[in-house]
Amino acid sequence: MSQTRGRYDFCIGLVLAMSSSIFIGGSFILKKKGLLRLARKGSMRAGQGGHAYLKEWLWWAGLLSMGAGEVANFAAYAFAPATLVTPLGALSVLVSAILSSFFLNEKLNLHGKIGCLLSILGSTVMVIHAPQEEEVETLDEMSHKLGDPGFVVFATLVVIVSLILICVVGPRHGQTNILVYITICSVIGALSVSCVKGLGIAIKELFAGKPVLKHPLSWILLLSLTVCVSTQINYLNRALDIFNTSIVTPIYYVIFTTSVLTCSAILFKEWQHMAADDIIGTFSGFLTIIVGIFLLHAFKDVNFTLANLPLSLRKDDRAANGTLLSTYDSFNGDEESSACLGEMQSTESLSARRNGSLSAF
Repeated sequence: MSQTRGRYDFCIGLVLAMSSSIFIGGSFILKKKGLLRLARKGSMRAGQGGHAYLKEWLWWAGLLSMGAGEVANFAAYAFAPATLVTPLGALSVLVSAILSSFFLNEKLNLHGKIGCLLSILGSTVMVIHAPQEEEVETLDEMSHKLGDPGFVVFATLVVIVSLILICVVGPRHGQTNILVYITICSVIGALSVSCVKGLGIAIKELFAGKPVLKHPLSWILLLSLTVCVSTQINYLNRALDIFNTSIVTPIYYVIFTTSVLTCSAILFKEWQHMAADDIIGTFSGFLTIIVGIFLLHAFKDVNFTLANLPLSLRKDDRAANGTLLSTYDSFNGDEESSACLGEMQSTESLSARRNGSLSAF
């Protein structure tokens, strides 16, 4: 009965985590559509200090979608292991990229499509091999877990490292080293996920009619979560303001997820009862998602499609064969390439005009 209940909770957490990614990913599209509609009307843009978006229903729909996604993500931690829920957050980036190509005419290049495919495959592998954490159903059990010496040492190290980065390293190197602010967000994020997990258990007990509000751990977890989330938002915004978003996002995902996996393994002992193939599968799925997110972000501005592939291969074959082209052959090759590229550019420009975009992909 307990095993059946655990599988049932696992499925609920999985559905909530995936629906969270869909809601959050879709929220970016709805907000962007609302802002673009305001720009066409000639309203002052948000980047210029305007607040006309507050009157746009699409923007509010995006905000509500974001809220629904965060609530679903919060609830997912109460049912499924953090080792499963946290990596699946990468699917929101995937959903946003796919929906952008359909509704915002933002073309997805070959690297992005491969990245999306790898993210899906990696997420599937992680779901199959996700660890089953120990049963933690009450706040008393959660309190016992939090008092474990291993977790106390881990939490103490996180606080010390964060304070050193905030007070010493940040003022000196935060403006030039991308890892400083991202590391602060990531290591503190591991503690915030633990707080979310505990509050999720408290909410489940509250609905069961137990006197949760009288338990001091509930208020300690709520206060700790507020401090952790406020710190994360502060330093993540600093990182996004200084460095390129396409670089910040994948690095933050990797360090944050690694911190959460480490914290979850120490707190809930998730890895002790896992078989070797499940451990390898979990790490393989996580690494596959990392590669997919990297391809999706790092090369999003590279104009490379399947149409460019034959031309690139033809040039590589000539270079590999070591053929010395005559002046006439070189001229013909350049003429052929120029004609090919010109035809591609004209076709893409026509397509871009039909789609209403300003530049061809």
